Amino acid sequence: MVIVTRIRREVLTLPAAELGPDNPLPPLRPLEELHRVDDRDREDLPRDMARQIGYEPLRSLLPVRLRDGYGRSREPRAVDALVIENDRLRATVLPGLGGRVASLVHLPAGRELLYRNPVFQPANLALNGAWYAGGIEWNIGATGHTTLSCAPLHAARVPAPDGGEMLRLWEWERLRDLPFQVDLWLPDGSDFLYVGVRVRNPHERPVPVYWWSNTAVPEHRRVVVPAEEAWEFGHERRLRRVPVPADDARHPYATDWFYDLPDGRRRWIAALDADGHGLVQTSTGELRGRKQFVWGSGPGGRRWQEWLGAPGDGGYREIQAGLARTQLEHIRLEPESEVSWLEAYGPLSAAPESVEEELELALPRAGFDAARAAWQPYADTEPGELLATGSGWGALEVLRGDWKLPGTPFPETMLGEAQAPWAELLRTGMLPEPRRVRPPGPTLVAPHWRDMLETAPATPGTEYHLGIAQWHAGDRAQAVRSWERALQLAPSLWPLLRCLAVADQEYGHHERAAERYADAFDDLCRERRDDGEAWTAACAALGREAIEALLRVRRAADARTVWEALLPAIRRRGRFRLLEAELLLAEGRRAAALAVFEDGFEVADLREGTDAVGRLWARLGDEPLPDRYDFRMRPTGP
Repeated sequence: MVIVTRIRREVLTLPAAELGPDNPLPPLRPLEELHRVDDRDREDLPRDMARQIGYEPLRSLLPVRLRDGYGRSREPRAVDALVIENDRLRATVLPGLGGRVASLVHLPAGRELLYRNPVFQPANLALNGAWYAGGIEWNIGATGHTTLSCAPLHAARVPAPDGGEMLRLWEWERLRDLPFQVDLWLPDGSDFLYVGVRVRNPHERPVPVYWWSNTAVPEHRRVVVPAEEAWEFGHERRLRRVPVPADDARHPYATDWFYDLPDGRRRWIAALDADGHGLVQTSTGELRGRKQFVWGSGPGGRRWQEWLGAPGDGGYREIQAGLARTQLEHIRLEPESEVSWLEAYGPLSAAPESVEEELELALPRAGFDAARAAWQPYADTEPGELLATGSGWGALEVLRGDWKLPGTPFPETMLGEAQAPWAELLRTGMLPEPRRVRPPGPTLVAPHWRDMLETAPATPGTEYHLGIAQWHAGDRAQAVRSWERALQLAPSLWPLLRCLAVADQEYGHHERAAERYADAFDDLCRERRDDGEAWTAACAALGREAIEALLRVRRAADARTVWEALLPAIRRRGRFRLLEAELLLAEGRRAAALAVFEDGFEVADLREGTDAVGRLWARLGDEPLPDRYDFRMRPTGP
C-alpha cells in the first residue's frame, strides 16, 4: 500500500556544542579565501572558466557578521527537525541550521544514504565561521560554505506537483542580496527525494551567483561520475587538468576534483560501497558541475575528521553539484531574472560501469525533465502553514524595494530587533541612536543603504555605520574621515577606535594601530555594563585583536595588561590559551609557554587551512608537533 507523503515536526536530541553569539565587530579585513587561482594559471584554462573565475569574487563578508562564539563542550541538546516521509524514503531536515538534510534513509533496506554526523560541532569552515559536517547542504553566495550554514531558514508546507506536500525553505542571501528557495518533496512511491531550487535577482543590475549542493557520504565509498578527466585543486592551490583518479583515497592532503562532464551528458554523481550500494544524485542540466572532496589520508586530514565528528564514526567525503564547472567561478544572473533546476537524491545498487544504466531504469531522464517542468509553476505557490522562521533581512529588503516575490513571502511581520533601526531610516531618513549603551548592531552596506546614510543627519551612530559602508565600497579615506568625525561626539569610543585601528593596520601603521587598540579596549572595559552575552562577546573579540596588535609591535607588557583585564571564562577558551602561549613566549617565558601546550587546549574556531598552532609550536623548539595539534593541510615548507 502506498503511503501518502507527509511532513511532520520532530525534535532530535544529540551531543551538541552551543552555537553562541556572533562576533559584534564588523569584519573589515579582506576575506581570507583558500580557493583562489594564481593569475598565471588562468592562461591555460578554458576561456569561459577563466572569465567566470575572475567575475566578481567576494572580497568582504559585510554585511554578514563572523559567527565565532561556539565552543567544543558538547552536551545533549534539542534540535528542531522537519521530517518528510513516504513508504520508501525518510528525509530529516534541520530548518534552524541552514536547512541541512541531516539524514536520508531508504526504508525498505533500512539504510542511511548519507554521512549522518552523530554530533553537532561547529567549526571554522564557513565563509563567516560556524559550519558543521554531514548531510546535504545548500551553498549560496560565494566560493565556500554559505554564511547561512548555521542560520535559521523560513520553512512552510506547500502543495506539490503530484497533489501531495512539499517542504519549502527560503531566505535572503545577504552577500549578494538575493532571495532563494529550496522545495523538497517525495512523490508517492518514489525512491528519490526531489529538490527544486530557484535563485532570483530582483535588482536592475546583473549579480554574480554561486550555488553548490554538497552531500557528505561515508568516507569509504567509491565515487562514480560520467567523466574521464577532472580539474584538480589541491594543497599547491593550482588548478590543473588530470585523469579521473583511480584511487582517490591515497591522497595525503585535502583535494578537490571538479569533474569535466561532457556536454549533453546526463548530470549525475554516485557514491557506492564495496557491494555496489549507495547514493546517487542527479539534476537537470542547469546544475552543470560535479565535484568530489576528500580530507586526505595524512595526519592533518585525519585530525580534521576527528575534529568535525565523533570518535569512531568512520569519517566522510563529499560529492557535490554546482552551477559552474568549479567552485572558483561565479556566473552572471541578469537583472530581474532567475535560475532554477531540479535535483534528485536516492538509493542505487549497481556496478560502477553500469550506474548510468541503472539510474535510467530507476529515474528515466525524460520523466525527470518532465517533473522539473511540472514543478516550475508550483515554485510560485504561496506557502501554507509556517513551520520555521528565518531572519528579517529579506523583509527589510522587500520593504525597501517594493518587490513582489511569489512563493517566497517576506512580510513586514518578519522584521525583528536587528532590522528596526534600518526600517526607521527607511521611513524617516534618520538612523535612531541606541536608547541604551550596548555594542553597536550590524551595518548594512549595499549602495542604496549607503546613500541613505550619507543623507541622514550626521549623528555619531550614523557616521559609524556610514564609515563601514564606505570602507566596504572601497572608499577607505572617506571611511576614516567619517569615523574621526564621530569620535568628537560619540559617547562610546571603542567601536570607532577599533575601526580606525583596522584602517591603520591596512595602511601599515602598526604602532598607531596598537595604541588605538589599547585605548579601545580600555574604553570598552569602562563602558561594559555587565557580563552578559553581548558584552562578553565584545570583550573577547576586541581583547583578542588588541593583544595580537600589541604583540606585533613587541609591546608585551601592554598585551599582558589587556590579558589580565579579560574575564577568567574568556581566558580559559582554547583560542585565548593559544594567545597566552604566544604572550608568554614574547615575555621570554618559553617553559611556561610549553606548559600551556602540555596542559592541552582546543581552539574551537581554528580556521580551515591555517597553521597558527604549528607555527607557534615551531618557535618553541624542535620537537615534532603533537598529533592533537596537527591540522596541517599541506606539506611543511622549508
